Amino acid sequence: MTPHGIDHLELFTGEPARLTAYLRDGLGFAEHADVPFPAEDRTSVLLTQGQIELVVSAPRQPGRAAAFVARHGEGVADVALRVADAAAAFDSAVARGARPVREPITFGQTVIGVVGGPGDIVHSLVERPGREPSKAGPLRLVDHVAMCLPAGMLAPSTRFYRDVFGFDTIFEEKIEIGDQGMDSKVVQSPSGGITFTLIEPDIARAPGQIDAFLDRHGGAGVQHVALMTEDIVSSVAELEARDVEFLTAPLRYYDTLAARVTTMTDRIQVLRERNVLVDRDHWGVLLQIFTKPVHPSGAFFFELIERRQARTFGSGNVRALYEAVEQERRASLAASP
Repeated sequence: MTPHGIDHLELFTGEPARLTAYLRDGLGFAEHADVPFPAEDRTSVLLTQGQIELVVSAPRQPGRAAAFVARHGEGVADVALRVADAAAAFDSAVARGARPVREPITFGQTVIGVVGGPGDIVHSLVERPGREPSKAGPLRLVDHVAMCLPAGMLAPSTRFYRDVFGFDTIFEEKIEIGDQGMDSKVVQSPSGGITFTLIEPDIARAPGQIDAFLDRHGGAGVQHVALMTEDIVSSVAELEARDVEFLTAPLRYYDTLAARVTTMTDRIQVLRERNVLVDRDHWGVLLQIFTKPVHPSGAFFFELIERRQARTFGSGNVRALYEAVEQERRASLAASP
């Protein structure tokens, strides 16, 4: 049974007050005290915006949350997938090779089973009634989730999503910058409602951004979550007013933008002022920007994305992301005692 959308993302943290304040006061999520699927080993807060649901959880006794925080510090532990029948989806996933984590249980009108994904990531399979989108903030839905994988895990992880969930590979790219490099593949559900960008370092080249994430995070994990907005320039302005910090674009990026994306010539100055990246594909234009890391380790961050009919991820912007994060990494290393 193929999942048809992202139900919610659960982030484990040892500092729930800080992370919750960032999501609520910075990114504009509405906070809710009641979580519809509580767990005994952790305390949780639900935050919503548009069709996005984030659950911030902190361990209160030994269990999966405590183990995750001990190993990784903070990050996305569960990318929960919406299904029509949780019991059938769980049985199907396990039969196709997924690792069972928890058999389906019922919370009121919600049924949830859990299977393992890459590394310590799990996928809850959630069956529950539809809900109205939250009106809080400028963000609308999860566009994609990017996972960093140790070298050698890209091919088997791609097969996992194809064989277990019926996803298709819709994009792949090898990026080389200087003496560093990485390989990526994008897998997507047939409905288009779930998209994962899978990335591994090229170990034949010098260590770089992906290696740094794997070291800081302690293995495979979610590097960033892309949140869609209808007007990225106004959204960035609103979030900056809330003290959200974004990565700056690489030097000279906007000097070549007019030649690369001719339809955006009249917008270059405002895009430069907000550090918004732009690329195009055969269908339209893509605009992106990335927050500075959310956790002190520098491992995890968010992306804001606006799609103007674009269907891909922008090869130029993938490179720009790598360069921007690499600049941030080098600046951090230079500032370290």
